[in-house]
Amino acid sequence: MGTVVWIVVLVLLIAGVFYLVSQSNARKARELDDAKAEARRWVERLGGQVMSLTGSNAASTQAMADASERFTAAGSQMEQARTIPQAKLVTETAMEGLHYVRAAREAMGMDPGPALPESASQKQAGAVSEDRQVSVEGHQYAASPHSGQGTPYYYPGGMVAGRPVPRGWYSEPWWKPALVAGAWGVGTFLLMDAMFSGMHGVGDYGMGDMGMGDAGMGDMGDMGGVSDVADMGGDAGGFDFGDMGGFDF
Repeated sequence: MGTVVWIVVLVLLIAGVFYLVSQSNARKARELDDAKAEARRWVERLGGQVMSLTGSNAASTQAMADASERFTAAGSQMEQARTIPQAKLVTETAMEGLHYVRAAREAMGMDPGPALPESASQKQAGAVSEDRQVSVEGHQYAASPHSGQGTPYYYPGGMVAGRPVPRGWYSEPWWKPALVAGAWGVGTFLLMDAMFSGMHGVGDYGMGDMGMGDAGMGDMGDMGGVSDVADMGGDAGGFDFGDMGGFDF
């Protein structure tokens, strides 16, 4: 009789574990479906803007080209998304593209539409608050809060290879090599220190805070931070925009 009781208890335990696992898997599947639906919504919104808006000057044309590149990247990520972090990364990429669209509209003198949500890294990076021109290693660089003939390249702000790049317009996209390689060159440290040191609204770009300090050149490769947004690694992370409400340009 005791053996029968133990068998019944064991069966009930197995059934309970199976039920809990099934419920957990079903919940995760629903959360993944929700995350993918949210990502798809932003990708479609970006696609509509990319297809309908054409730049009318150098700055807006370049911004729309960057928006189109983000749309292509988001579409590729959407096809590969198998986890919630990957789906959230799609949303992040599409949102970055919409920031480029908004910048293009501003460069053309159009109503940019409602402000877009900012990620934590964008808030940390801040924004270019004044026109500035610097010379680093014999090369001229410029940054401005506004687009212009000398500053046709926009960046929506954020962390690049572990370092903040403020939102603003630049004379050239000097941050792109770090997006691809995941690390900064020594010349770029000098540029960022010269460009942003003392500028209101951006982080502290002193050389000590840029990882140069006493670390030595041997530590330059260990920069950490964000890899190219096209990377669909399983631990991509990203951030959740939640229910931000719809808007349309």
